[in-house]
Amino acid sequence: MNTTMGLQLLLMAAGAVAVSAVARRKGWPAPLLLVAAGLLVSPLVPGVPLDPDLVLYVFLPPLLYSAALDSSYLRLRDVKRAVGLLSVGLVLFTTAVIGLVVHLLLPELSLAAAFALGAIIAPPDAVAAVAVGRRLGLPRRALTILIGESLFNDATALTLYRVAIGAAVGGTVDLLEGVGEFLYSAVVGVAIGLALAFLFAWVFRHTRDSLVENTLMLLIPFAAYLAAESVHASGVIAVVIVGLYLGNQMHQRGFGTRLVSDAVWRVTDFFLEAIVFALIGLQLVTVIKGIGGYSAWEVALYAGVVFLVTVLARFVWMFPVTYLTSLFRRNEPGPKPSHVVIISWAGMRGVVSLAAAFAIPVDMPNRDILLFLTFTTVIGTLLVQGTTFPMLIRRLRVSSEQERYEDRLAEASAQQAALAAGVEVLDRLVEAEGEPDEIQKQVIDQLKEKSWQRSLTAWERLGGGTAQGGAETPSSLYRRLRREMLQAQRETFVRLRDERRLDDEVLREVMAELDFEEAMLER
Repeated sequence: MNTTMGLQLLLMAAGAVAVSAVARRKGWPAPLLLVAAGLLVSPLVPGVPLDPDLVLYVFLPPLLYSAALDSSYLRLRDVKRAVGLLSVGLVLFTTAVIGLVVHLLLPELSLAAAFALGAIIAPPDAVAAVAVGRRLGLPRRALTILIGESLFNDATALTLYRVAIGAAVGGTVDLLEGVGEFLYSAVVGVAIGLALAFLFAWVFRHTRDSLVENTLMLLIPFAAYLAAESVHASGVIAVVIVGLYLGNQMHQRGFGTRLVSDAVWRVTDFFLEAIVFALIGLQLVTVIKGIGGYSAWEVALYAGVVFLVTVLARFVWMFPVTYLTSLFRRNEPGPKPSHVVIISWAGMRGVVSLAAAFAIPVDMPNRDILLFLTFTTVIGTLLVQGTTFPMLIRRLRVSSEQERYEDRLAEASAQQAALAAGVEVLDRLVEAEGEPDEIQKQVIDQLKEKSWQRSLTAWERLGGGTAQGGAETPSSLYRRLRREMLQAQRETFVRLRDERRLDDEVLREVMAELDFEEAMLER
């Protein structure tokens, strides 16, 4: 990589972070703003190539792993039927529908090439939908389904893609061989993921070092992805399995590991997502330059039809399958139609589809039109569905307010039970150590008061953080005054450092203590 290319990538990354910062400040969905910004500046800047290997081997593993770590294995298990129908069934259905329609639209495309396009476009990327859904209070079950779908659908789509591309290049396709490849890819991917999950869980049990553990955490997704792909299995499934297992076991790690891990993966997600969504928009000029032999009206027609088919296929699949499967769950209420509409409209495509399109062999016939149709579908779903998704949630009045209330009630009850357990242990320890002196009594009273304060805060949250008559609750007052005290303490420490009465190393230590206390206040 020469200096010019390095500078270009650095400026692109810096610009993407700046746009994401604006989106966060304004409360806008960052992925959509990044794509729009990329489209606007694409004609004005040198082309930024989208390297498929960079996306699939560098960007995809950590993003998948982070999402899996942050997911709930128990909640995913509850919606496993819905996730399976979307991540496998819907991907197969969408691939077939798009393939047949595109083959009818463009007879010069072989059926295998058309199915390859279907496999490329089939898997949605739920990053934008989940970001909007969380901000607007989408119910937890709907969010879990969207997250689960996005974790596993790439595995199905990429396997179909490999089979279709092989048939398009080689000229023949064996259905039985394709099914066998899919099963091999999934089963071996799961096996590799579980093997690595058990291995790293064993390592973590013998490490107990937050810095080492989080450094290994950064390597795990790449190790899992490469291990699976090296034997032609699904790297996506391997990464997701490792992430789900280790995420479910995170309570066994030390507090330092959990605190650092949360910060590390939040920064990683923010940075990688900023780059990948900016890269999508920046491909505009590259994609358009490759189109030849078609009029503007023809490519516009083809792009519009493929976009509409992609969107409608999800609706056509969702409603019949959702309500047919609900007939077999007699003890469970069927999903609300509004929730089915929300999940159906959340089929936004992302960078994996674009990377797969760029990975099509250069000498494959009609590669340029396949790349163009992929690009327009990705952009169309992100901008059309993404921008209207918040309005749809509000219009259908889909809300998780009841869930949030139940969560606060459950937390308050759990805090009460935890308080009782903690005080019981404290009383037992005090009784075993004999009659405490006056100073020890003060320490014991402070420990009990701290526990009561945490329990009180949980109950106060049930009332929205205000006392009767809209007055400030004791916990809110405590947090506000304590923050002011902490700030005054920081200013004193810095002044003493500037007067050379305190060393920088000591300053960092005391500032870390104050920062942890303020972080607890924020919680």
